[in-house]
Amino acid sequence: MNYIKTTIPGVWIIEPKVFNDARGYFFESFKQSEFQKSIGRVEFIQENESCSSQGTLRGLHYQLMPFSQAKLVRVIAGCVLDVAVDLREGSPAFGQHVAVKLSSENKRQLFIPQGFAHGFHVLSEQAVFTYKVDNPYNPALERSLRYNDPAFGIDWEIPSGTLPILSEKDKQAPVLSEGELNFIYNLNSIL
Repeated sequence: MNYIKTTIPGVWIIEPKVFNDARGYFFESFKQSEFQKSIGRVEFIQENESCSSQGTLRGLHYQLMPFSQAKLVRVIAGCVLDVAVDLREGSPAFGQHVAVKLSSENKRQLFIPQGFAHGFHVLSEQAVFTYKVDNPYNPALERSLRYNDPAFGIDWEIPSGTLPILSEKDKQAPVLSEGELNFIYNLNSIL
């Protein structure tokens, strides 16, 4: 696998080595020893999957400490624009984002450490999205931020004249200046 640093320390793009032949393809989607050597020790405890139709935008979601979640995300079918926003107080990249197209064709993955909000916009007719997390879901500590907050400046690749399909929770999400955060940036740890 090829581990690619992004503009925000701790966020990584992971490209697998894909082996194609007349039968189809094969690749390793996760290998703990390589992951740990390149990124660090993360103990994933759960894997989730969602299926969403074109135009759906899920996010920007996060959980407060001590249940913040590191995520390893990928697309099994279709294509999404995946976004991670740095919410770590004191981080040189606070409020900045990384946006990466993940698809069943490019087979890329994105690793997002704790202290980030995460979301994705479905660009294909449908997308099957899967992700590993290192902490369980905790509804009492779940939070959202508004996807189109000008403070983030995210180009979600939403076609002109259309609106994304949002959950009620995401429609009501606050902007960053009104959001509840409790993440502290640790220079000695990218996780």
